Amino acid sequence: MEIIVNLDVMMAKRKVSSKELASAIGITEANLSLLKRGKVKGVRFDTLAKICTYLDCQPGDILEHRPQ
Repeated sequence: MEIIVNLDVMMAKRKVSSKELASAIGITEANLSLLKRGKVKGVRFDTLAKICTYLDCQPGDILEHRPQ
């Protein structure tokens, strides 16, 4: 199972910088970078909800499942 993180795409569509988003949702830019690259083992629903609220999107706009 492969989960693709499209957070960088959504941020570009909304013209939001990493610094701006990280500050708005209360995480470090380093952790946001790891999340954008899909290098995390999990994400808290609370964090995902904050991202979606700030970017005015749905979780499916950020996360995608691509079967291998």
